[in-house]
Amino acid sequence: MQISPAGHPPAAAALPAGTFLPPPASLCETPEAQALTGSEVLVRCLQAEDVAYVWGYPGGAVLHVYDALHRQRTVQHVLVRHEQSAVHAADGYARATGKVGVVLVTSGPGLTNAVTGIATAYMDSIPLVVISGQVSTEAIGQDAFQECDTVGITRPIVKHSFLVKDPREIARTLKKAFHIARSGRPGPVVVDFPIDVSRTEVAYTGYPDTVPMRAPSQPPEADDQREQIRQALTLLMAAERPCVFAGGGVVMGNAARELRTLVDLLGCPVTTTLMGLGAYPASDPKFLGMPGMHGTWEANNAMQHCDVLLAIGARFDDRVIGNVAHFARSQRKIIHVDIDPSSIAKRVKVDLPIVGDVGQVLTALVALLGESVLRRPDPREMAAWWRSIATWRARDSLRYDRYNTDVIKPQRVIETLCEMTRGDDVYITSDVGQHQMWTAQYFGFDAPRRWINSGGFGTMGVGIPYAIGVKMGRPDSEVFCITGDGSVQMSTKELSTCLQYDAPIQIVLLNNRYLGMVRQQQLIGYDGRYSHSYLDALPDFVKLAEAYGHVGMRVERPADVGPALREARGHRDRTVLIDFRIDPTENVFPTVKDGQGMTEMLLGSEDL
Repeated sequence: MQISPAGHPPAAAALPAGTFLPPPASLCETPEAQALTGSEVLVRCLQAEDVAYVWGYPGGAVLHVYDALHRQRTVQHVLVRHEQSAVHAADGYARATGKVGVVLVTSGPGLTNAVTGIATAYMDSIPLVVISGQVSTEAIGQDAFQECDTVGITRPIVKHSFLVKDPREIARTLKKAFHIARSGRPGPVVVDFPIDVSRTEVAYTGYPDTVPMRAPSQPPEADDQREQIRQALTLLMAAERPCVFAGGGVVMGNAARELRTLVDLLGCPVTTTLMGLGAYPASDPKFLGMPGMHGTWEANNAMQHCDVLLAIGARFDDRVIGNVAHFARSQRKIIHVDIDPSSIAKRVKVDLPIVGDVGQVLTALVALLGESVLRRPDPREMAAWWRSIATWRARDSLRYDRYNTDVIKPQRVIETLCEMTRGDDVYITSDVGQHQMWTAQYFGFDAPRRWINSGGFGTMGVGIPYAIGVKMGRPDSEVFCITGDGSVQMSTKELSTCLQYDAPIQIVLLNNRYLGMVRQQQLIGYDGRYSHSYLDALPDFVKLAEAYGHVGMRVERPADVGPALREARGHRDRTVLIDFRIDPTENVFPTVKDGQGMTEMLLGSEDL
């Protein structure tokens, strides 16, 4: 989309609240002009953006919009059971498809219920447009029924917030909202929509091709960064121990193919963050796993002991590098590529910053590598580097009691599912906790956008609504939600949504009767004082699933894990919940204590 020169049209700010000037006579006389309500214009804008689904929940402030949706058949509305789930479902849809997710909620509690979902999307750079109802413009600031300061509440957790006070601005505002959501570093945008704006008639001449807006500074093109990219290649070619560190920016930037090409040409090890899993095939021997608090021993040591680290679309967050001072002890050169300049050098010193689209930068690196006459990495040094990595790998930091026949080990459930679905068209969503980390460790993702989870914000209750959004965006794919007995209870109401909209998903419930990650942290850091981390009043999940019209299964023996998963996959047209009763004492290893460095890991219970 082309962006017009800076500046907004003259605003009607001087008008009395709640009044609108009639459209110019010339506009009314234009044959193409139609007299539509603000709500009808809004729906036309969604249609022009090829929006397939809107997830939401009705209320008084948005009933005109719901009436307009009812009178068309292009955009399907999905009625969830809670506004937070609406945002999560749209978020999951966006992660799986790469499209902008759209949400519709009412004013007041409708919007505040959506805040956690908005913050979740913001932390993981997910493109959303959240349309919220608002009280009439003349009532704003008067403590009206179900009024809240939507713009003020959401300002810290969105790329931008709009309050539409003039119905003539609806189309231009929606055009801006979708552009902002998907451009640069993606993220959520809120459009606050007063009820009087939604019901007022306005002359509509179509969705604009361009809009006048103060566009944020765009990242430099790769050609403009050619010298910095050449410097990066020089550092990589001279490295004796190079390592590539890729994050969610590679997935969101659709640059997985370019990353794989570069790593294969360099022949160096690669690690990916939790959000970057799938950007490089887990089945490739150059992949060392995920680094960080629950990463592998080899990934953390490679990150710590490399002499040149190429970081692409990753934030160096606290869960990845641990203690910053410890991470800085190693004398390495760091090249940091990111589309967001504020992410570069935020937590660690960077030797060579490159601000730009990660796909463009990776493409330019590959092209320069092909024509480069620079000295290639010394084969002897690279061989020695790989021998060091092999030594770290030999520690087998993901070992567990794989052949236990008495109690179900959660890792084995994940491994079995991974082996069973290898090569199939499968998406995995998760909630947050031990089950999330076990999935990240033991499910080998070979493709991007197949792993849907809350990374930066760590939100419980996302798994089922994520799965609904993924299933509706990818209806021919199998969608598995891996969850825990704590997280799942935050969104079981959405089992009703699964039934109503024929969105069959497979729910793998790793039930240990605890808030497992909290219990583990209390074991390690609080001398085993398990303060309110146990769950003594769990429902019968099998009966709960059946009450919602789905299939419920309970598995208590290790020998039944595989057969249960195969049976669940046989119900392709039904939602299935499998209650796996797992070992309640199992912990996630490796792990790093608070304040420790990434190589100061606990590899097992023997290190406690």
